[in-house]
Amino acid sequence: MSKPTLQVIVASTRPGRIGLPVGEWFRDVAAEHGAFAVELVDLAEVALPFFDEPKHPKLGDYVHQHTRDWSATITRGDAFVMVTPEYNHGFNAVLKNAIDFLSNEWAYKPVGFVSYGGVSAGTRAVHAIKPIASAVKLVPLFDTVAIPFVQQFLVDGAIVASEAMTRGAVTMLDELAKVTAMLRPRTA
Repeated sequence: MSKPTLQVIVASTRPGRIGLPVGEWFRDVAAEHGAFAVELVDLAEVALPFFDEPKHPKLGDYVHQHTRDWSATITRGDAFVMVTPEYNHGFNAVLKNAIDFLSNEWAYKPVGFVSYGGVSAGTRAVHAIKPIASAVKLVPLFDTVAIPFVQQFLVDGAIVASEAMTRGAVTMLDELAKVTAMLRPRTA
């Protein structure tokens, strides 16, 4: 059986965002971890409009090409890590919109979270998104990676992680690998 595909989803789309360097750092840690084939999915590149499908996502009867493309991307994933900033004690609208576009594609797949921000390290964003992830039948992990005062780790446009950040990422990846193995459909 091939390695499961882990999609690292970068939620921030703002100009000057730090989310992309955080996502690239985590992607590299995940690739080095070795349990997954790793893809970076940048919601700025996906560029979904505000939810515009006329039928409920559970039906899978999409009329727009951007939705069919998004569906194909998420269907390809066996596990996810959502890299999210914290905006006003919550996660950003772009991530909520990306989740809401689909339903069955998310179901029964594990999801971990890397959050970042100031003193709270994005933990309130993760707390807010877990019930939404559960509503589309994603399986949220207990372990997360929370990066406080994230700007201190940005050097020349890249994240230079602390030892604690890397240990946290590896711990979450270990758990993600176990849960993915339990949830991934078996093929002959």
